[in-house]
Amino acid sequence: MNWTQPSLIETQLEAADSTQAITTLGALLFDQGYVRDTFIQAVLEREKVFATGLPTVDIQVAIPHADVEHVLHSAIAIGVLAQPALFGEMGNPDGTVQARIVFMLAVKESDSLVSLLQNLVGIFQDSSFLRQMLETQDREAIAALFNARLPSYQEA
Repeated sequence: MNWTQPSLIETQLEAADSTQAITTLGALLFDQGYVRDTFIQAVLEREKVFATGLPTVDIQVAIPHADVEHVLHSAIAIGVLAQPALFGEMGNPDGTVQARIVFMLAVKESDSLVSLLQNLVGIFQDSSFLRQMLETQDREAIAALFNARLPSYQEA
């Protein structure tokens, strides 16, 4: 199965801060039956302890997520922000990141999360890929571009 689909993508997402970005993308996942009603709050709580902003070279991103017990089916919601939103920097308690793209991960199996994170970190090193994601307004094109870079998965 593919990780995302057009209905899980928001382009020109207006989010004043990380909380608003997380809430909006979490609502997409919840409304489409991917996550439990505890998911958004769990992501917000996790973000306070383990920030998910990545200081990538050109276009900064964030990968907020929650523990597997809040997830019904694996998926990734993507928000291409109209303006950057401030996220805490992963691994740097004093750092912040001006994220332009938020990849909200809903992963049902913890084994899958580790390999997904490794794949994403590799993808995020490609500035031209992130630039394409940022400049493309078409949800179908974004989904195709993103899914082509990640191996598909099977849920147990």
